[in-house]
Amino acid sequence: MTAAATFMPTVTEAREAGFFPSRHTVEVVDNRKLADGVYRLTFRDEYIAGHAKPAQFVDVYSNDPTRLMPRPFGVAEVDGDEVSLMFAVVGKGTAEFAGLHAGDTIRVMGPLGNSFGTKQAANYVLVAGGLGVPPLVRAAQYIAGLEHASSTAVFGYRNVRFGDEYVGRYADKVYSIDESEGNVITLLDRIENELMTGDKKPIILSCGPLPMMKAVAAWAAKRGIEAQLSLEQRMGCGYGTCVLCTVDTVEGRLKVCSDGPVFTREQLGWGE
Repeated sequence: MTAAATFMPTVTEAREAGFFPSRHTVEVVDNRKLADGVYRLTFRDEYIAGHAKPAQFVDVYSNDPTRLMPRPFGVAEVDGDEVSLMFAVVGKGTAEFAGLHAGDTIRVMGPLGNSFGTKQAANYVLVAGGLGVPPLVRAAQYIAGLEHASSTAVFGYRNVRFGDEYVGRYADKVYSIDESEGNVITLLDRIENELMTGDKKPIILSCGPLPMMKAVAAWAAKRGIEAQLSLEQRMGCGYGTCVLCTVDTVEGRLKVCSDGPVFTREQLGWGE
């Protein structure tokens, strides 16, 4: 193997050269528990912080060499050169990440996937359930910097409302509900008149469990509202090589990681 073949550029070198950096090691600066089994992990990475758009995700790799596949997490927030992710502990890999401390290191790659479209003058209605919340926090943060747009967060939780504090920093309005009170459709019904009569047209951006997003797409279709949906799907590589995360669309089978994760309700054929 030649020296050229073994060369691995640093993130700074990759950025200056104008190409996407491969997986690389970053330093954890904070890791905190938000709710039972839910954590907010923050690491330092100038490239991802400077490029991550709403709904894009980061592959996080285990430090255990027996766990080959990365875990994809939507970017929740950026602050300077720091990137925050929110995730639930569902197995050994995520349990490892929950145990990280400031000063530890992990390997990451990203940002990956496409992003929500926010170019239109609109009130972006950020509809999320459970661990679909993190990408919508990032969307609210991004939209807060746009002169032509506003945002309304509509979040549903099982119990603890772990994302309200974070989205409340950026969204113009925040509504949330837990499963003892109802769901996000309950909230959308409550604020429908407000959304439909505001000074900006509503556009829904959504992420969460599949049944929830299909219900949101149907709610939007019935009212003629545009909806963009960020799909949660089991992934392998995260960049389109393994073809594990395909989804049926009106255009045929597409890859959630590279063709998505964001699709319009029309592309998915939902609510038609």
